[in-house]
Amino acid sequence: MQLSPQRNWDSVAGVLAGYSTATGTGDRVAIIMRETDAEPLARAVHRECVRRGALPQVLYHSALLERDLMLAGSPEQVDWIPELHIRAMEWADVCIDLRGASNLSEFEGIDAGTIAAHRRAEGKVSAARTAQTRWVLCRVPTPLFAQQAGLSTDRVMELFFSSICVDWQVEGERLRRLRKELDGTREVRITAKGTDIRFSTEGRRYIVDDGHINMPGGEVFTAPVEDSVEGVIAFRNPGVFAGTLMRDIRLEFRKGRVVKAEASSHQGFLDELLEMDAGARGVGEFGIGTNRELTTFSNDILWDEKIAGTVHPALGRSYADCGGVNQSALHWDIVLDLRPGGGVTVDGRPFIEDGELLTERSGPAPAG
Repeated sequence: MQLSPQRNWDSVAGVLAGYSTATGTGDRVAIIMRETDAEPLARAVHRECVRRGALPQVLYHSALLERDLMLAGSPEQVDWIPELHIRAMEWADVCIDLRGASNLSEFEGIDAGTIAAHRRAEGKVSAARTAQTRWVLCRVPTPLFAQQAGLSTDRVMELFFSSICVDWQVEGERLRRLRKELDGTREVRITAKGTDIRFSTEGRRYIVDDGHINMPGGEVFTAPVEDSVEGVIAFRNPGVFAGTLMRDIRLEFRKGRVVKAEASSHQGFLDELLEMDAGARGVGEFGIGTNRELTTFSNDILWDEKIAGTVHPALGRSYADCGGVNQSALHWDIVLDLRPGGGVTVDGRPFIEDGELLTERSGPAPAG
């Protein structure tokens, strides 16, 4: 029996406020509603927080407002760190960030340096959220998002609800078994067409995202040793940042730093991101996607990084909980799909082949 739209939103709100952030009586909750299309879920989350005895406040944000600022603002205004958003992270015990889709071309025509400067300021808010709150991010599906993904709206909604409304207790047990396979490893190597990259994870901690960080959840990740990354990685699917699609990205690393970066589109923007600050050329994360309900690329990182059969490095800021020390306003995940061919070895032992986790021989993940 198909659930009503209201029941579906309420179900997701229950997961976000209950399971993901353990919101309870007296908790101060900052609900970030990005784009008007996120309103149905924002209202459901607000209602759920009230039901739980919390003190929720809703803040609104939009790519259209960002566009206005970057087009009309002075350099000082573009560099300005939004004070209310920073203070909200200081005030809040919990942050639930609901990200409605925006036009991927919304920032078209804006100077790449201006976008990078604005993202650097927004990155300070993101870092404060990570450090100071119990938080979860959720990409809210919309018809615009469906168009971006090349899918029908009904199909996107189906994927959204099926990938979030799962038994996360059971899924968490599964991911912790994967983490046990990875704990204590010293070297990871990723190979695929145009890719051969290796790095150390010695002394670093692997963390499970079983729905407590992003929704849809489903990931095991760590922070590579900062100066250990060596080799080349070439991405089949576009990298997406600030609504900008960079196609055919190829990154070359030496001693943990990007020494050469190429893309067949928006090369200037890629260059600006890497110059955002001193830590932007470092690698802050290595993640393995594990959500078997997500099978198709959508050109949205919050979904695509969770697809079972993919891995992703992130340029910039690392997570201290993993043992990482790289500091940056940038944290940019770029997803590599291994299902068409590629693999991961851990200390020389095959761990992923053609997108299949070898510890879970239930058949390869469907190609997107």
